[in-house]
Amino acid sequence: MKPAPFQYLVPKNLDECLQFLYQHPEDAKILAGGQSLIPTMNFRMAQPMYLVDINNLQELSYIRADKSGGLQIGALSRHYQVEHDALIAQKAPLLHDVMPWIGHVQIRTRGTIGGSLVHSDPAAELPAVMVALNAKFKVKNKKKERWIPAEQFFVSLFTTALEHNEVLVEIAIPPMPAHAGSSFQEFSRRKGDFALVGVACLLVLGKSNVCDQARLVYLGVGEGPIMASQACKTLIGKQLTPDLLQQAAKIAAQNDLTPPNDLHASSAYRRHLAEVLGEQALSQALERAEKNV
Repeated sequence: MKPAPFQYLVPKNLDECLQFLYQHPEDAKILAGGQSLIPTMNFRMAQPMYLVDINNLQELSYIRADKSGGLQIGALSRHYQVEHDALIAQKAPLLHDVMPWIGHVQIRTRGTIGGSLVHSDPAAELPAVMVALNAKFKVKNKKKERWIPAEQFFVSLFTTALEHNEVLVEIAIPPMPAHAGSSFQEFSRRKGDFALVGVACLLVLGKSNVCDQARLVYLGVGEGPIMASQACKTLIGKQLTPDLLQQAAKIAAQNDLTPPNDLHASSAYRRHLAEVLGEQALSQALERAEKNV
């Protein structure tokens, strides 16, 4: 299939892009990597009047440390850049670990981190990882900029808190605590397929290896990334043992999640995967955190 007719625009800078979106807030779509947008246009699920190509806006492509020791990532940074960046591996190992799970090499070569987040696919890896990392997103329009915490950014199925005239410009990831460990686990039928279930985990240990912080975020089990809040509460303030991790994973699967039935998997099967993957992620995150104590 072919897309519906549209006008193709290439802004010279971000200000020009924002000016155009201000004039046509509901008729334009941003083209970054195009790995999700172009297929939806070809199927005519999206029919924008204007396609605004931001690939020349190198001001949105960067990976750097901030003064606090965290990370600033430009929204136009390609997946392959994030995957192979030494600073990402050092300061955000969870983000580094998840990148090879995203699609195939060809997709990661072209796709952008901002594009994946804005698309907000419920089976995508990056939204869950950003929630687990407690990231926040800088968005701009012609008149102002604002910061949106990752937990508030993903509203529902393919829907974010972005307004029609706003552009995601930066992802900020806070510094990792000293005694932290992380893990990402996923199950798909074939390498590169969308996950049936996935989970991003971050554990922070305090004195005497007591759990100070736990973040367990699932994908593929709802309309967006799902924080397993009840499971996390069972871990805070306790010494983490294999039995406790197993119990937390079971609570997550049975109490925190309401996975859908669809042609890919039943709700019961997704609950089973959530429990197994949750325990694996918690165990690996704990092992890594103990090495950092």
